Amino acid sequence: MQQPGYHEVEHTADWALEAWAADFPGLLEQAARGMYALAGIRLQPGSRQQRSLRLPASDQERQLVGFLRELLFLAESECLAFDEFNLRTIDGAIAAELEGGMIARQDKEIKAVTFHELAVRSSAQGLRVNIVFDV
Repeated sequence: MQQPGYHEVEHTADWALEAWAADFPGLLEQAARGMYALAGIRLQPGSRQQRSLRLPASDQERQLVGFLRELLFLAESECLAFDEFNLRTIDGAIAAELEGGMIARQDKEIKAVTFHELAVRSSAQGLRVNIVFDV
């Protein structure tokens, strides 16, 4: 089994990211870590904060975009990002317990997560997805 991860993908106008993991909660985590890496987000040392999120049962693409949009909203509105993820599926919904801190630095701004060519794909190693971000 391949280790979970992410990497930037060349895209003509926006930024794109490919993420992969053994299961859907792991895919959400890798997508979030990749998005933060693309934006160059670094956390302040010290005080930690927790947040709980629940994404209603839906298709995986909507849950993925909803999760990343929620993280972008928290980064913009509260200057908060996360580096610890406890994600699980409960009756098709996603329950997320997140821990992180205040953003010390952000190199680039991501305006939005898009549905452009978004499809969660199954493979022998688990799940993969390409995500396009509007910058």
